[in-house]
Amino acid sequence: MSSSAACIFCKIIKGDIPSFKLFESDKVFAFLDIQPLSRGHALVIPKYHGAKLTDIPDEDLLEILPVAKKIAKASGATDFNILQNNGRIAHQVVDHIPKPNEQEGMSIGWPTQATEMDKLKALHEEIKAKM
Repeated sequence: MSSSAACIFCKIIKGDIPSFKLFESDKVFAFLDIQPLSRGHALVIPKYHGAKLTDIPDEDLLEILPVAKKIAKASGATDFNILQNNGRIAHQVVDHIPKPNEQEGMSIGWPTQATEMDKLKALHEEIKAKM
């Protein structure tokens, strides 16, 4: 596992920042977002530190979609998005399909909801129990 001392995701993986962990293997870590767009909003990340998808070795990406699929099923979502952003103009807020400029490509709104930690904890247990 590669890591960076300043990377928020590396800190979450190491346990320096607490998370509502849903899944962990040697190469993948998945957890609930604390500023969710909707019920069950989770992040599935490689443990290998890379700023963009192209920085991560293929073998460290093999489990990403299967884990996302398990979370979607466990959360009961019938309609859902799987999104991966690379670079600032591609809406990558935290550094980690090329977008040539701000006018081209996908536009995304991100209307986050206030976090109620007790409800998030209950949802965490519900999804984790089904995985």
